[in-house]
Amino acid sequence: MAKSFASFKWLSVSLASCKYEVVRRMTKKFGFKEVGENDDWILYWTDYSVALERVMDMKSYQKINHFPGMNEICRKDLLARNMTRMRKMFPKDYDIFPKTWCLPADYGDFQAFVRQKKNKTYILKPESGCQGKGIWVTKSIKDIKANEHMICQLYISKPFLIDGFKFDFRIYVLLTSCDPLRIFVFKDGLTRFATCRYCEPNTSNIDNVYMHLTNYSINKHSEDFVRDDNAGSKRRISTVNKYMRDHGYDVDKLWRDIDDVIVKTIISAHAVLRHNYRTCFQNHTKTSACFEILGIDVMLDKKLKPLIIEVNHSPSFNVDSALDKEIKSTLVGDTLALLNFGASNRRKCTEEERKRVKDRLLGRNVKKETKEEQEQAHEKYLESLDNYETTHLGNFRRIYPSESKGFNFDLVNELIEKGSKEN
Repeated sequence: MAKSFASFKWLSVSLASCKYEVVRRMTKKFGFKEVGENDDWILYWTDYSVALERVMDMKSYQKINHFPGMNEICRKDLLARNMTRMRKMFPKDYDIFPKTWCLPADYGDFQAFVRQKKNKTYILKPESGCQGKGIWVTKSIKDIKANEHMICQLYISKPFLIDGFKFDFRIYVLLTSCDPLRIFVFKDGLTRFATCRYCEPNTSNIDNVYMHLTNYSINKHSEDFVRDDNAGSKRRISTVNKYMRDHGYDVDKLWRDIDDVIVKTIISAHAVLRHNYRTCFQNHTKTSACFEILGIDVMLDKKLKPLIIEVNHSPSFNVDSALDKEIKSTLVGDTLALLNFGASNRRKCTEEERKRVKDRLLGRNVKKETKEEQEQAHEKYLESLDNYETTHLGNFRRIYPSESKGFNFDLVNELIEKGSKEN
């Protein structure tokens, strides 16, 4: 884990809207002084998404742990809309999300699909729920009402299994910036297992949530939940990686594929994120005003194809076990280290803001940078950013931008550009 910021005496954090003790403990360990919501904080950490109005008044040295607009992929209905839109533009590259309908708006399209594809299984979810609440599985179309506000998704009936159990990965993804886009994956997340051996859905098992759902918040109540780091119902991703390597699977390719679907998912919302950011944070020139830890849930089908299940903007930092404590403490600590709080000095930023206000009040004509000067300054900023990130990665790996072989940069840039025009 990275070193603390003990030398930065001016660091302060507001945790008024954060309930997680691990965040409180790690910010204190890294040298942050906790202050009130209305005090002059450097970092504001909240468990809730943020509206544009909340961040418009932030000072140029302040950071907040959410991007305005991240609901574009964190609400189930908006994620479905964005992924469906991108799939229409790039059908081969966006086959990374189960076919989904937002009801009641898409009920006609859903009915047309049902007429073409018989005997399919569907999973129904609330538009913005979490922790598995309100989720159910059905093979009966009569159960799905035309006027219900739900997300209807084609059920992954042939998932990849380990020892007969269905599972998914909770992958922790850090965005340190959206302009420019910087995406990092934490190397060791969680694997959540169902607690009943899997059989394809039929009339006798379709209501068995312990078979069909992998949510920890559901399966922890099962009598068959096993607490064992190596063979239990919740394990490290690294433990599962080792299992798969030992059984002859190409784990390196698997994670290249997973990184690919993560980047594409975030790109589906990038135009909105970037627009909101540029609207709200015109004076944040030294460092990004926002960062975000996403909990991205990925499931593998029987051919090891990764599929995005959902994206959580406030993944749980509850600590129910030693495994939770170790992973989540390291995640928060390495995040704090990677954010480079030293790049934005409060005193210097305050002086610059006062000068801007004074110049504006006095009607002074401040010389604007030429396009060439702006480009040079931007290149210098990116070089500085690269140097800092390279030496402060901790347990993260950067997946965008990336120089990994096989990663199609031309496609990614095309996706961003085309997504921007669509929005």
